Amino acid sequence: MARSVLVTGGNRGIGLSIARELAAAGDAVAVTYRSGEPPEGLFGVKCDVTSSEDVDNAFSKVEAEHGPVEVVVANAGITKDTLLPLMKEETFTDVIDTNLTGAYRVAKRACRGMLRMRRGRLVLISSVVAMSGSAGQTNYAASKAGMIGFARSLARELGSRGITVNVVAPGFVETDMTAALGAEQQQAIYKTIPLGRPASAAEIARVVKFLASDDAAYITGAVIPVDGGLGMGH
Repeated sequence: MARSVLVTGGNRGIGLSIARELAAAGDAVAVTYRSGEPPEGLFGVKCDVTSSEDVDNAFSKVEAEHGPVEVVVANAGITKDTLLPLMKEETFTDVIDTNLTGAYRVAKRACRGMLRMRRGRLVLISSVVAMSGSAGQTNYAASKAGMIGFARSLARELGSRGITVNVVAPGFVETDMTAALGAEQQQAIYKTIPLGRPASAAEIARVVKFLASDDAAYITGAVIPVDGGLGMGH
């Protein structure tokens, strides 16, 4: 039977790749998107994860369309990179509100149905910079590191109900965002990666698919790096 799946920020990049991977495996997949159009062939719901009301409405629409949500991937995120001495307070808090507090809003609403079903899979998309840090990204790194503590605490709260909570930490991934970097800049980054290349979005998606599967039923509170060795030792 097809499971009801929700991927936040699922209209492009890593989120869309995750949504397509899970749909190809037979799940009924819905995605949230903040701007633009919903992706073709997937149930799309407009939602800004900085609004609890938006998140609640999105879940209600997905539940009406596909039934209680059994798998949630908290992927929606933003970057606003600035060196700290130049960073305005709202540049810091906006990133925290979307990436970390957004994940809290989504997970909290997801728990409602999962606790009733006594099963569920929560996967949070963090980043290699959560552990390694990155100059100009104090806001982003703090939000992504916060996800790890949040997920591990939630894993302890929900484990007895058959609900797993895990984190995927991607490294440098080929997306529209990274394509904007110059060739020279990209080559310099590749030199820091032991595997010498970026990840494809599909390589991230397949790890998420595994964590959402029955094969990963005994994995919870884990942080899975998919970074070509970039964050090794952290």
